[in-house]
Amino acid sequence: MIWWYVLVTLGVFVLMEGITWLTHKYVMHGFLWYLHEDHHKKGPGFFEKNDAFFLIFAIPSFLLILFGKLNENYWSMSIGFGIMLYGFAYFMVHEVIIHQRFKWFTRSNNRYIRAIRWAHKMHHKHLDKEEGESFGMLVVAKKYWDKIRRDEAMKRNVVEPAD
Repeated sequence: MIWWYVLVTLGVFVLMEGITWLTHKYVMHGFLWYLHEDHHKKGPGFFEKNDAFFLIFAIPSFLLILFGKLNENYWSMSIGFGIMLYGFAYFMVHEVIIHQRFKWFTRSNNRYIRAIRWAHKMHHKHLDKEEGESFGMLVVAKKYWDKIRRDEAMKRNVVEPAD
């Protein structure tokens, strides 16, 4: 029976990428732009109004886990843990790897990390809420992978000057 709860947790984790994409495109770049805008137009200081979205996602996760535990409703806990795991992955990818707000993994040259950074850079080239692109976080569109492959091929084809 525990495997069902693990599958629910993993399923919710996967589903959260779609929910995040929709929320980012239609909520953060929509009626809650006033919270997200300072993420695109960086101001002084470490914290952003955009950081409020941490709570917007963390509170339901916390409540699902808490009330699931109190009521022995393990389905609810599994959903809460799936949201929590995605939140952790989002924090690591967005705050640590992409924006490097925490200087933990600054020298990675991994192909996936380069693709995800490029996709996010293309998202941030739009300073206003309209005409955005690349609203997801963990799944990278093919065109960004293609760009990374082209960059690698160009690097391989560059002949080093002889001494």
